[in-house]
Amino acid sequence: MAGQEAAAILRDRHHLRPEEEDDFNIRNPEDIIQAQLDASKTLTVLLIAIASVSLIVGGIGIMNVMLVSVTERTREIGLRMAVGARGGDILVQFLVEAVTLSLLGGVLGIALGLGGSYAIAYFAQWRTLVSVQAVAVAFLFSAAVGVFFGFYPARQASRLNPIDALRYE
Repeated sequence: MAGQEAAAILRDRHHLRPEEEDDFNIRNPEDIIQAQLDASKTLTVLLIAIASVSLIVGGIGIMNVMLVSVTERTREIGLRMAVGARGGDILVQFLVEAVTLSLLGGVLGIALGLGGSYAIAYFAQWRTLVSVQAVAVAFLFSAAVGVFFGFYPARQASRLNPIDALRYE
């Protein structure tokens, strides 16, 4: 192999005895590329972990806001049920509210991400590329977080007894 031949020539020119270690390094470009790929994979896993924690924290925040909303609007829910709204109607209402809340947060996050990307490109003179697919995936994840974390409060609201809800407060 070329690397071994180069090492033999360098050892000879550096007058190294067989028991002495090399005083030079031979680097294969494929090894450097592989190291960069490994570092990129590690960074990707780290970013996914950070994003996951952020989604969970945001989802818990949405769930808390929706639970407070259900508690504060118990009489309204009871009134709607008393005039004919079914549990499914209440469930859909609160799910739509949760998804709307999460999508607003998602749009704000996308706007901040785009603004940050353009700011880096402008001030640091780095070339940045914003993928339309990444923006679409972020938007869909935002909606999914709203559905996932909004389902429990919406279910709680849809299961309220109308008579008890009207007496609430």
